[in-house]
Amino acid sequence: MYSQRFYTLTASCPDRVGIIARVAGFIAEHHGWILESSYHSDDGGGDADGSRYFMRLEVKADSLPFHLAEFRERFRPIAEELEMDWKISDSAVKKRVVIFVSKQEHCLYDLLARWQSKELDIEIPCVISNHDTFKGFVEWHGIPFHHVPVNPDNKAAAYAEMRRLFEEVRGDTLVLARYMQIIPPDICADYPGRIINIHHSFLPSFVGAKPYHQAYQRGVKLIGATCHYVTSALDQGPIIEQDVIRIDHSDSVDDMVRYGKDIEKAVLARGLRYHLEDRVLVHGNKTVVFR
Repeated sequence: MYSQRFYTLTASCPDRVGIIARVAGFIAEHHGWILESSYHSDDGGGDADGSRYFMRLEVKADSLPFHLAEFRERFRPIAEELEMDWKISDSAVKKRVVIFVSKQEHCLYDLLARWQSKELDIEIPCVISNHDTFKGFVEWHGIPFHHVPVNPDNKAAAYAEMRRLFEEVRGDTLVLARYMQIIPPDICADYPGRIINIHHSFLPSFVGAKPYHQAYQRGVKLIGATCHYVTSALDQGPIIEQDVIRIDHSDSVDDMVRYGKDIEKAVLARGLRYHLEDRVLVHGNKTVVFR
C-alpha cells in the first residue's frame, strides 16, 4: 500500500491476446503512473466457460488528467470491447464495514483494535448483535451498537431490521465476526461478494456447528480457519483466506478452541484486508487473490 492517493482497477474477462497492452496503453495514453500490477490467466480446468484473465492495477490518482467518474466513462468502451467484469475504486474513500457478532468476543475485539490503530483504515458505522453482551464495549469505542434479537418467531422482522440498518449507514461490507446465525438467502443474493464470514474450520471440512468437536471426534492432526464470502449454501461460499496449525492426540476440545481463536483472528484480518484493498476477484465459487 502507498501513502499517496491511487485508483484501483480490477477486472476479469475472457482470455485473449493483447489485454494488458490495451489496458496499460489506455493508462499510458493519459500519462497514468502504474504503482502496482498483478495478472493471472486461468485455463478454467476444462470448464465450458474456457480460460479467463484476471488483473488488478493501482494507478497514481494525480498522474491522470481526470477524476474517477471520467475514468469510468473513458474506460467503458475498452471494457465492453474486452467483455470485462470490472470496477475501479478510490483509496481516498474509506470503506464502511458493519460488524455482526454474537457472544464470541475474540474476532470483534481484534477488528476494533486494528481499526483503532489504523491498521484497518476503515469506518465502522455500527455493530449489530443478536445479544447485548458487547454493547458497553462497542459504545466505549464511540461506535453505535444495535441489539437485534433473533428467534424462530421473529427472524423475518429481525433480518429486515438488520438490512435497514446496513442500508441506513451506507455499509459497503458486512463482516460476520463469529455471528452464529444463518444469513437468509435473500440477503446473500442481494449482497454478493459483500458479506464475509470467518468459519472455525479448514473448509470444506467440518461445515456447520461445533467444528472443533467434529475435528476432535475425527482425530485430525491439523485444525484451521477459513475466511469466505457468504452465499445461501452454508459455509460453502468462495474462499478468501485460510490457515492451519498442527495439533496431536493430547489436545482436548478446549485446547483446540483456544488455539483456533488465534487462527480465526489472523485469517479474518487478512481476508478482510484483501477484500478492502480490492485484491479478491470472484469467479464462480472460486477466488483469485492478488496478495
